[in-house]
Amino acid sequence: MTPSPQSRPEETDMELINRWKAGDSRAATRLVGRHSQALARFAASAGEREGIEELVQDTFVRAFASLDSFRGESSLRTWLFTIERRLMLDRRRAERRSRETVPVQESDHVSEYGALDGLIAEEAQERVRKSLDALSPTQREVFTLRVQQGLSYKEIAEVVGSTEGAARVHYHNAIRTVKEFLRDE
Repeated sequence: MTPSPQSRPEETDMELINRWKAGDSRAATRLVGRHSQALARFAASAGEREGIEELVQDTFVRAFASLDSFRGESSLRTWLFTIERRLMLDRRRAERRSRETVPVQESDHVSEYGALDGLIAEEAQERVRKSLDALSPTQREVFTLRVQQGLSYKEIAEVVGSTEGAARVHYHNAIRTVKEFLRDE
């Protein structure tokens, strides 16, 4: 007796990859649905303000084009973060070369709360943003991958191209810096 669709366990990423390779385009749609929000959050936390959706799409395009090189030694999500990180670095290099400055526009608007709630939320958000700005780029990446994405130190090391021990050190230094910054504010 086969289990009903409701009781069937969630397919793993590797099962979906194999289905996609076998020609099932719905498997690719499921992979995108499963990982796109995490990729968007990672891009935003890494300082991307515009074109996040395009960056996420580019990440999947590059990943699907090179799925044969994915060996499964890390999780698919870790591999996707690595691809997205490289795309962000390439984008930043290109922006520096063109010397165009892109104005940062605040797109977060409080609409369902009272004026005081909005003011407090904006102040708290600004304090956290400033504390993250006080971190080195590597510390900020490690911090956001650990706190927002819940990656292990081993996975973080794979994404940023360092050792697991270095990822731990960067994370603990980032935590200390954020705590000190928020305490002093």
